[in-house]
Amino acid sequence: MDLNQEIIRIDNLELLAKQVVEGFITGLHKSPYHGFSVEFAEHRQYNAGESIRNIDWKLFARTERLYVKRFEEETNLRCQILLDVSSSMYYPKTGVNKLRFSVVGAASVMNMLKRQRDAVGLTVFNNQIEDHIPAKSSASHHQLLMKTLHDADNRNADQKETDVISTLHEIAERINRRSMVVIFSDMFDSGDEAALFDALQHLKFNKHEVILFHTMHHQSELNFDFENRPYTFEDIETGERVKLFPSEVKQHYTAELNRFYTNLRNKCAQYKIDFVECDVSKPIDQILLPFMVKRQRMRG
Repeated sequence: MDLNQEIIRIDNLELLAKQVVEGFITGLHKSPYHGFSVEFAEHRQYNAGESIRNIDWKLFARTERLYVKRFEEETNLRCQILLDVSSSMYYPKTGVNKLRFSVVGAASVMNMLKRQRDAVGLTVFNNQIEDHIPAKSSASHHQLLMKTLHDADNRNADQKETDVISTLHEIAERINRRSMVVIFSDMFDSGDEAALFDALQHLKFNKHEVILFHTMHHQSELNFDFENRPYTFEDIETGERVKLFPSEVKQHYTAELNRFYTNLRNKCAQYKIDFVECDVSKPIDQILLPFMVKRQRMRG
């Protein structure tokens, strides 16, 4: 199955998210990360000295690894997903855009956490917070999250700028309990870089674990790979237009964007924030492995 083709003609977000996660679980059996619990929804690895009463011997027969059955009270992770729905996330206009990629990615993360009975919340933002749903773990809450994601994917894209900085500061204050904060954004903000980095640091200062899924179309946005012919480029957030040959600005553009990209990635490393490169032209299941590794590390 070509997941990105499925994303383009998305009909059922819940079903697609389930397919993404199940494909990931299948792949995990064959990957070098198979030391993580492949039955992660219901099991955890056995620790020496524990009672053998809850060991799943059927799973041992299949995997030759000892797992014990996990009970609901053992799972207490709280996760708040932040989804950027500003106009720049509707790029590119053909294929899978950044918003659709992020919506399916967020739905997949929710599906994964639902299997583990963890609490998940969702914040949808552009130049302000549009929706903020605190973390819960009930089935009805999961359906509310999926509906909110579906609605976010079908909003009007007209000239909505991004205010990542204010959103991160507000979320850092709103979340009272230590949580995992998962951000889907291209991080394009009209504010200065220092303020953006301070906002990311605020989340870490408040003891939250943070994963940034940085969504971009690498070929055109990062590398500015266009034919050298006249184009009209439009700022999707402000509507400003400019006519030019790509060769006239490519050197300056790529230097500036790569400087921002490198600084953002380095700051994330400095603050111990997981930075996940999400090229929306690539298969979406690439985003799941870093999340799963972080998820298992938080479980201990």
